[in-house]
Amino acid sequence: MKREVAIGVDIGGSHISCAAIDLSTKQYLKYTFAENELDNHASSEIIIGIWGDTIKRTIEFIEKENIVGIGFAMPGPFDYEKGISLFTGQNGKYENTCGLDVSEELRKYLNLPKSFKIRFINDATAFAIGEDQAGKAMLFDRSLSITLGTGFGSAFIKNGLPIVDSEEVPEQGCVWHLPFEDGIADDYFSTRGFINRFYKRSGKKVSGVKEIVDLADNNPIASSLFTEFGKNLGWFLKPWIEKFGMETLVMGGNISRAYPLFEESLNTFLKKESLPLKVSVSELKETASFIGSATLIDDSYYEKVKPILKKM
Repeated sequence: MKREVAIGVDIGGSHISCAAIDLSTKQYLKYTFAENELDNHASSEIIIGIWGDTIKRTIEFIEKENIVGIGFAMPGPFDYEKGISLFTGQNGKYENTCGLDVSEELRKYLNLPKSFKIRFINDATAFAIGEDQAGKAMLFDRSLSITLGTGFGSAFIKNGLPIVDSEEVPEQGCVWHLPFEDGIADDYFSTRGFINRFYKRSGKKVSGVKEIVDLADNNPIASSLFTEFGKNLGWFLKPWIEKFGMETLVMGGNISRAYPLFEESLNTFLKKESLPLKVSVSELKETASFIGSATLIDDSYYEKVKPILKKM
């Protein structure tokens, strides 16, 4: 029996990964996974080639007639409705693709007809949709999914759809740019935030959060950073938990792996503030982005989400 399969693609700063998703069951077809590293300062031709070759590898594992489309989890700035890159170099990546119609170029590279569906959504939003469709947010109507890593990504989901222009959420559903301490949230709730604070207090340079995690058992400075992080995350999100009527918070990204080190301080703060929020760490991880982006190929879902893309 023919089944409808969509390919979900996750575009990172220096890599692409993709896999096929059975749209009827939201099942991740693990054997179709493919990935490649790339130089995000390369020419548009090289970037499209690497993206295309990686997708080809996933296509090779599936009967081509079963593939109904390709969905992209794409960082911004990007015209998600039209599929056009808006990277100008201000965030240090993919500047040579600026103005490129990515869907058109990929259809050419992959020899696909013009009618073949290629659709795009913000990467943090794709992760949140995946968690809502098949992950830790499945049983809740109002969720916030965040990614804690190189940056601080976020997406609010209400009854299955991203919320980007309501008074219940910050502008575009993004929290990274909101003021926090002496800067913005992205400066604090990110890998560089941890690295900078550890260096400031200890005088030691580390390359990533994992090194600080490894020190936490015996190093009071490292341990205190995570305790503070949990409490501050709760304090920072509190206004939006209340405005949005948030029921669950799902965390992804590398820093979420350290959750046992800040779980107590975060939940103690939430309890003290009478915020009955279920906090979880994503089990799907990158798979959530595959599921979320592949879900765009479901026409009934896409018709609902399409007006929202204009506001991302």
